[in-house]
Amino acid sequence: MVYNWAPEQQEIRDMVKEFCEEHVVPYHQEWDRRPPEFPEKVFQKMAAAGFLGFPTAKEYGGLGESKIRYATLIEEMSKYDAAIGIVMAVAVLASYPVEAFGTEEQKKKYLPPMSKGEIKGAFALTEPEAGSDAANQQATAVDKGDHYLFNGEKIFITSGNVADVVVLICRILESEDQPLEKGKVSALIFDTPDDPGYSAEVLKYKLGIRASTTGRLFFRDVKIPKGNLLAEVGKGFRVAMTTLDGARIGVASQAIGIAQRAFDESVEYSKKREQFGAPIAKLQAIQWMIADMATRLQAARLLTYSGAMMEDKGVRFSKEAAMAKLFASETADFCADCAMQIHGGYGYCGDYSDIEHIYRDARITRIYEGTSEIQRLVIASHILR
Repeated sequence: MVYNWAPEQQEIRDMVKEFCEEHVVPYHQEWDRRPPEFPEKVFQKMAAAGFLGFPTAKEYGGLGESKIRYATLIEEMSKYDAAIGIVMAVAVLASYPVEAFGTEEQKKKYLPPMSKGEIKGAFALTEPEAGSDAANQQATAVDKGDHYLFNGEKIFITSGNVADVVVLICRILESEDQPLEKGKVSALIFDTPDDPGYSAEVLKYKLGIRASTTGRLFFRDVKIPKGNLLAEVGKGFRVAMTTLDGARIGVASQAIGIAQRAFDESVEYSKKREQFGAPIAKLQAIQWMIADMATRLQAARLLTYSGAMMEDKGVRFSKEAAMAKLFASETADFCADCAMQIHGGYGYCGDYSDIEHIYRDARITRIYEGTSEIQRLVIASHILR
C-alpha cells in the first residue's frame, strides 16, 4: 500500500508510534472498560507533545503544521485507540472556528491555552431537535444590550462535559418576543462553566469510543458577553459548515486508522490461525476479504489525503471532505466486520483480541460530523447545482 503522499508523513507515523506504545497501548483496554472518565493524563501528554495545537498557527501557540500531516496524526493515533484520536481531534476542532473567524483578541485569549492543554474546548452544534438538520437551532441568545442571555440544550458534544470553552451555534434574537424563526443563526464563545445557569452531564452507555467522554449541556439564563460573539450576527451557519469541512477530514482520518488496525490484525491472524491443516490465509474466502479490505482502505486513504491537501492549498474542499468522510467511515465499518468474521469467536470475545473493541469504535464514524446520508446530500448538492 501507499501510506504516504508526502514524505514528511512518515515522520508523524514514527512519532505517534513511539508516543502510543508508551502512553496509550498499556491503558487502552482499561479506558474502554471503566465508567466514563475523561483521559486527563494522556490529554496532558498530548498537549506536551504539541498534538493539541498541531495545525494551529505558531503565533497563537500551535505548531503551524500542514493539514496533510495533521490528518496523518489523527489516523495514526486512531489506529492505536480511536477514542484517544478523537479526544485530540476535538481539542483542535474547538480551536478551529476561533482561529478562522475570531478577532485578534479572541485568538490571543483562547488559542494559546487550548494548544497547551491548560483549558479544554468543545464545539456545540447538535441539539435534541437539530442534529443532521444543523440550521434548525432551538438554542437562543437574546440581545440584552451589553450581553446575550443564552438558553438551550446541546447534546452529543465530545468533551463537552469537561470543556472550559464551548463554541455554541444558536439563534440570536433581538428581544424575547421575537419569533424563533426570525432569529439569526450565529456563533458565540461560552467560557464561564461555573455560571450557576450552566450544567453538564456525561452520557454513560456508549457503544464505543468510551475513553472519549460525550456531554449533554444545559443553559438556563446564562450571560455571555457581547465580546464573545464569533464572526458576525447571522454568520453562525457559515461558521458551523466551515468547521465541519475540516472535522470531516478528521473523522475520515480516524476511520482510516480504525480500518488499518482491523486490516493489520486480520492479516496477522489469518497467517497464524490454522484450519483444515493450513493457515486460513490459504482459503479463497479469506483472501477475498483481505483483498477487499486492502482496496477500500487504499481508496479511502487517497480520498482523505486529497481533501487534506486541498485544504492546505486554500481551495474549497466541502465536496471532497464529504466524499472522504462517507467512504472512509463505511470502509471502517466494512473492515471491522471482515475482521470480526476472520477472527470468529476470538474476535467476538474481548478476552482474546481487540477486534470487538475496534468493531464498536468503528460504528460512530458513520454518524458524527454528519451521517453518511447527509454526506451523500452534500456531495449531490455540489454536483447538481
